[in-house]
Amino acid sequence: MEPIEIGLIVSGGMLVMVVLGMRVAFAAGLAGMIGLIWIFWSKKGYDPEDFSWALTVAVKTAGQVPHSKISSQALSLIPTFILIGYLAYYAGLTKALFEAAKRWLAWVPGGLAVSTVFATAGFAAVSGASVATSAVFARIAIPEMLKIGYDKRFAAGVVAAGGTLASLIPPSAILVIYAIIVEQDVGKLLLAGFIPGAFSALVYGLLIIGLALSIKGFGPPVSGFTWRERFASLPPALPILFVVATIILFVYNPFGGDAWGTPTEGGAIGAFVVFLMALYQGMRWSQLKDALLETAKLAVMIFTIIWGVLIYVRFLGFAQLPAAFSDWITSLTMSPMLILVCILLAYAVLGMFMDAIGMLLLTLPVVYPAVMALNGGETVAAIDSSFGMSGPMCAIWFGILVVKMAEFCLITPPIGLNCFVVAGVRDDLSVQDVFKGVTPFFIADAITIALLVAFPQIVLWLPSLA
Repeated sequence: MEPIEIGLIVSGGMLVMVVLGMRVAFAAGLAGMIGLIWIFWSKKGYDPEDFSWALTVAVKTAGQVPHSKISSQALSLIPTFILIGYLAYYAGLTKALFEAAKRWLAWVPGGLAVSTVFATAGFAAVSGASVATSAVFARIAIPEMLKIGYDKRFAAGVVAAGGTLASLIPPSAILVIYAIIVEQDVGKLLLAGFIPGAFSALVYGLLIIGLALSIKGFGPPVSGFTWRERFASLPPALPILFVVATIILFVYNPFGGDAWGTPTEGGAIGAFVVFLMALYQGMRWSQLKDALLETAKLAVMIFTIIWGVLIYVRFLGFAQLPAAFSDWITSLTMSPMLILVCILLAYAVLGMFMDAIGMLLLTLPVVYPAVMALNGGETVAAIDSSFGMSGPMCAIWFGILVVKMAEFCLITPPIGLNCFVVAGVRDDLSVQDVFKGVTPFFIADAITIALLVAFPQIVLWLPSLA
């Protein structure tokens, strides 16, 4: 049997295991190990005496790959970014952000929901985890919206959808994972996430205002805040800007010259700054312990998924599946843009059955080379490319698109993780209620993705300056 055939059979088996409920990390790791053993044994003609040799080589191959990748300095960003988010909660930054957004934006139609969206966007700038963002604002924003008459399902949907912004707006753990898998510059990818993330928040806000204007009593505006009260709300929220500025300066120096450091150093300093803020706000030892434990749990979960998937990725290399898929994609007679749209639609469907990180880790080793080949290759110049951008810029643009699709998958049934988190925090809400509440935001996400595809400069302008 040819390696490609083995690759297809094993990949199909892995998808079956995932659909049946096995965790992505274990399904990918098991499939990768079986695939490696199968390929090495096939080279010996399936001689029973050589099975132990195939098993030994497969185990050594599988053991080397995770260590070589996990020891990468760039992955140390993930726990620091997650820690920033949990410490920011104990530093009181979430309440300060929501209060500032409420005083400045609540006067517009649907103002409290709009305030929630922009507050989650602000918190996303110091939190690398969508789940943490949704959990925090489910406690803060939903009670406020229910007090003035919002439908509880829509209030929950606003929080679940707003939480997804943490996937794009740096510091973003998913962007770091994408950069590691496709071996691209972490700093430029983090820069690329700022404008699309803010753009997504703006589209969400406009959608809410449109609904409030068209449906009577949908989202009553909140007035009565004086200019003095509005300006008084800004100082407690300003530390967010300091943390964002720190991370940006360690990725890209807007004053010219080299950056002040690496993204890893920026993440560590950002975490230290927020830690000092939390201490100033009176954070106790029990709260610090909770923040560290939650960070460790989430970081270990992400690293475990990476370990398992990396074994599967090594198997894909031996099976020659990525190269075969690239050749097939480039042989299609459809336009490259139409093929790209079909790939994004496939992500939307796949995201209904897999978590965002696992989905990207499993698909990128095959899909990324195909998209790059579709554009003309890793080193193609913009003038010779299919999408009108150089190879490195195409890698960044596609990264933002697939991470935006990962955001979309965080709120799609049946396993939209943010929806489960919001329902878990609120006893008065079922998961079905939250899924109904996020339905309008599917339209907003579709519009955002279409505009990012049609106007790549929304994504590429900022990283092009670095």
